[in-house]
Amino acid sequence: TLGENVMQKEEFYREARTDLPGPMSGVRVLEVTTTWAGPMCGTVLADLGADVVKVEIPSGDVGRAIFPTLPGTEVGFAHATVNRNKRAVTLDIRKPEGRDICLDLARTSDIMLENFKVGTMQNYGLGYEDIRAIKPDIVYVSITGWGQFGPKYEEAGYDPLAQAFSGFLSINGSTEGPPTKAGTFLADDLGGLHGAIGAMGALRHRDQTGEGQHVDVALLDSMLFQSNGLPSLGALDVAPGRNGNEFGFAVPANVYDCKDGPIYVGVLLDAHWRTLVEILDQPDLADNPAFATREARAENRDICNMMLSEWLAERTRSEALEILLDHGLAVAPVQTFVEAAQDPHVLARDMLQTVTFDDGTSAPITGPAAKFSRTPTKVRSAAPSMGQHTDEVLTELGLDEDRRRALAQAGITK
Repeated sequence: TLGENVMQKEEFYREARTDLPGPMSGVRVLEVTTTWAGPMCGTVLADLGADVVKVEIPSGDVGRAIFPTLPGTEVGFAHATVNRNKRAVTLDIRKPEGRDICLDLARTSDIMLENFKVGTMQNYGLGYEDIRAIKPDIVYVSITGWGQFGPKYEEAGYDPLAQAFSGFLSINGSTEGPPTKAGTFLADDLGGLHGAIGAMGALRHRDQTGEGQHVDVALLDSMLFQSNGLPSLGALDVAPGRNGNEFGFAVPANVYDCKDGPIYVGVLLDAHWRTLVEILDQPDLADNPAFATREARAENRDICNMMLSEWLAERTRSEALEILLDHGLAVAPVQTFVEAAQDPHVLARDMLQTVTFDDGTSAPITGPAAKFSRTPTKVRSAAPSMGQHTDEVLTELGLDEDRRRALAQAGITK
């Protein structure tokens, strides 16, 4: 049976190495970023084993101030999530002395990340042309709202603006409600992921040819790319509407109420429908022309939803799950994050890993998504405190104790 062939975690990792932090071990990343999209890009690379050195001005990255804090700690949940596995350096890059040290860091790096408004890094003397002048093969990743060129490139661009401008808000939310943003920093997340993908692609090219390059990632482009082809329909004057929790091509597929909470059921195939109507004690509907095909069910969506709703309303979630899963149907409980974070499957996938912060407190942090059988990844270290690794990194650059002390007294470091 299928259950007998399921791979166990120990079998998946049977050839795992323990001498490497991940598949990108040996790669140095200089991260000069803020808030979420840039730090997310750095986090992905850090999780993959790269040595990511995050530079912050003495007042700190604003991401540190995103509340709430993790209960039992003074660490913001956002900072704890998106800055783990990194080393933190405090450096005022707005001052010439701080800029020069940042240039020295760039000389030792394979990748440099930034996500400031177009022109900001150039004004500091740390733009792509400045970096390539001293490190010709640098992979320089810029993540902005609108990109490095185009009519809107100079405008401030934030996550909800990219969601709105892309068309995403117009299709998100209930059918009766207003356009609705995602409940997470979706554009920032996608921008960070595409930044990491772009960095790895450019690094592969550099390793083959010796050529560095500038990687331009826009939150807008990332949202459009991940819009399931809907921009193509838009280009042909087709404007998809909001479906709420339903799909245009799969019926019934929706959130339904059981006796003790909501559940999601999706009938994606005609074969699924034939199985479902047996469960609903309506076998005659299996081949009924009004329901036998997905196109026919879409025309009779309300009836399909009503039949399934009535059946589920008479059962608890556990009862419904057991029956539907035993028949191979697609179903899952609608969980809160509290429920999901305590779910045995989530825990078995190592998606929450306990780390200890610099002040001795600890908390569970979201783990890496991709699993590597040969070079496993994990949350190796907690998000650092301000300047936690400044001395360490500057020592690696060859700055002696007197020089480091002078920099701290001048307010360049902290």
